[in-house]
Amino acid sequence: QVQLVESGGGLVQAGGSLRLSCAASGRTFSMYAMGWFRQAPGKERDSVAAIRSRGSSTYYADSVKGRFTISRDNAKNMVYLQMNSLKPEDTAAYYCAVLKSWPYEYNYWGQGTQVTVSS
Repeated sequence: QVQLVESGGGLVQAGGSLRLSCAASGRTFSMYAMGWFRQAPGKERDSVAAIRSRGSSTYYADSVKGRFTISRDNAKNMVYLQMNSLKPEDTAAYYCAVLKSWPYEYNYWGQGTQVTVSS
């Protein structure tokens, strides 16, 4: 029953950066592993990153490794995705999600926030 709201998307040029935020409701937020996935129109869903409930470990898709960083602040019920060195191929709607199974099986997600990278 957790509610997720993403923000921080926008239009940036290739090579630029964005920081996405995900605000989660619920007092049991700290129990959940969280992730980000993305989807472009007509494309399959792509996993992006995941983080354990206490932030003890992370997962990144090969396509974003070294460029994106997932983090969380359980005291604030927040998850973040720092996106650096953005490429046009990163253009998609980005979704914050609760993981059902590590590292990219989801059972809840938000409405998404659009990221567009121009060249």
